[in-house]
Amino acid sequence: MTFSLVALPAAAADPAASAPVFTGVDGGDLGAQWTATADGPQPFDAVSPDLAIPLTMDDGVVIKTDVLHPAHGADRSNEPGPVIVQFQGYGKQLVNIASVLIKIPGIKEALLPWIASVQFPGSGLDGITDLTSELSGGALEQATQDLTLVKGGYTLVQVDIRGTGTSEGTWQAWGDRERRDAMRVLDWIDAQPWSNGKVGIQGTSWTGITAMQAAATAGDRVKAVFAVVPSSDILTDIIAPGGGVGIGFAPLWLTAISLARMLPDAEAVLAGRFDPAQQLQWVRDRIANPAPLLDVIANVVTATTTDQFTAKTKEFMDANSPLRQALTYDSAAVTAPTFRAGAFSDIFANSPTDSYNRSRLSAQENKLVMGDGYHINPVVEGYGRPGTPPRVDVLQRAWFDKWLKGIDNGAETYSPLSFQHADGSWSTTSSFPRPGVDYQRMYLGPATSGSAPTAQYDGSLTRTADPGIQDLTVAPSLLSICSRDGAVGTAGALSVIVACAEDSRIREREGLTFSSGPVAESTAVSGPIAVHLNTIHDTQDGYWTVTVNDVAPDGWSRQLSSGQLVSSLRQIDDSRSTTSANGDYTRPIPYVDINRRQKVVPGQPVTLDIATTPIDATLEPGHRLRIDVFASNFPRGLPPTAILVDSQLAPQHLRLDPSEPSWVNIPLSLSIPE
Repeated sequence: MTFSLVALPAAAADPAASAPVFTGVDGGDLGAQWTATADGPQPFDAVSPDLAIPLTMDDGVVIKTDVLHPAHGADRSNEPGPVIVQFQGYGKQLVNIASVLIKIPGIKEALLPWIASVQFPGSGLDGITDLTSELSGGALEQATQDLTLVKGGYTLVQVDIRGTGTSEGTWQAWGDRERRDAMRVLDWIDAQPWSNGKVGIQGTSWTGITAMQAAATAGDRVKAVFAVVPSSDILTDIIAPGGGVGIGFAPLWLTAISLARMLPDAEAVLAGRFDPAQQLQWVRDRIANPAPLLDVIANVVTATTTDQFTAKTKEFMDANSPLRQALTYDSAAVTAPTFRAGAFSDIFANSPTDSYNRSRLSAQENKLVMGDGYHINPVVEGYGRPGTPPRVDVLQRAWFDKWLKGIDNGAETYSPLSFQHADGSWSTTSSFPRPGVDYQRMYLGPATSGSAPTAQYDGSLTRTADPGIQDLTVAPSLLSICSRDGAVGTAGALSVIVACAEDSRIREREGLTFSSGPVAESTAVSGPIAVHLNTIHDTQDGYWTVTVNDVAPDGWSRQLSSGQLVSSLRQIDDSRSTTSANGDYTRPIPYVDINRRQKVVPGQPVTLDIATTPIDATLEPGHRLRIDVFASNFPRGLPPTAILVDSQLAPQHLRLDPSEPSWVNIPLSLSIPE
């Protein structure tokens, strides 16, 4: 299905008369032109590198940058031109090696497509294909430094963030100091003879985050942004979703960062810029801070009471601390035309749609593509195939050509919102949630649905709360390892096991399920979702996880969305949360603030509001909507040990009580049968 905004006749008095017409998801004829531009002859035939350039920040710290210039043979272009910057955390040396390897003849044209075509049907590991398919979609080129952009007339600047790669200093974890550094780099670029003042920023994951943060700080100085799987709230997304530590991703990620930042500056030797004094300072900085933030993870895991939290841990757990404030950025402050690409099962899945909606940019300047994949493969089946978006590198080239070069290529008419669904199909829309959906409250009820015979409990979803009071018990379990949440929490690594990532019935053996009746017509589910639970604990704390599932007629239960919350960190920040017309939360955002911690009273009911990740899906005829309730979510989230001590990993209880009901507030295009 393709949605277009259709312009009214010019004579019409309606203000919408001048509304633009947007393309479908593949861009149509324009998409084909963008691909031809990216793959065809370029105005330059060579890349001229200028490596390991030292830049001294206002506090004396030296950070390193590489500049890749367009060239004809050995002759570097002297003409001022547009510049694209990447603020790198993994080390520009590693990224440069990857960029060169991709350009080796036969790698992009033959090897990557061959790997992407490898199939594992019937093996139980079919999910490997979903990972390899990403290789042919231009994601590698975009995530590194696409050398074709250089040959296309762009100067690429790659900067090692302070405390990472070859730069001196201490990694601040997205703090204000990093943003000031970014502005210093922009000042330096503006002063170079090879810059015409048209600067864009791009990146993927970490570099996508730094791109958005720099753009929010720089204002009109940045002319375009292209970011893949970025986060706008790093603590909510991966560090402590709902108050539980992202144990499946954060420790391994931080370890990889620590190792990458220990590589010496070989580029400085090659470029004749090796400075022994500067290199000695780099070594001292690494010795002084060998494993950034791993000390916080270790403290959270080993501290048995919150009194044992270190000052740095308390900063992460204080919603008002400068460190916490630095983990977010204001989407409304980004004035540069912005193209984002994300995924509904990404570890950062909360961010893209929220950032899109909070932006003040027009639909021509604000684009979002959301795939159905994970962090390491945002789009299942890849980009660049019939009926899918153009390749990522193609979209990026078209976006920068439009906003940095002023080429009239129609990039602004690409669909504002493009979404991939579970069956691999795509649709476009003008807003999120989609036009035509309304939030509806559905209650968790005790009547047996008959659709979850293997679940611990088979309840129902109804439009009115059932009479009678009933307590249902659910206990922590490790079956969450074999779940879509397990795949999300490991950035997609566990998605190779299809029986776990695509079917929740294994996990549901230890969960409470509440299912609707089968829908008679295709029913859209589009938007953020909130689940309200009436709970009882036997101890002073607990941890709850809820999922939203699409249940097929054969019983296959596919998780669409999930959320989690530590019971004692339940206080909601209403200034950041959203509600529907009836006042129910649509996206309740907890403070996750140790200073606001409220231990529960054993045996006393306490209500919890849990946000699940936004979705855009369709329930086909015969399918049911299901809400699952669990008492754990390892490895995606694990409460700090101090909270586990208070919870004693005891069973938890969901109370079904019509006077204080449990319900889900969900955006639907049609009412769902009970």
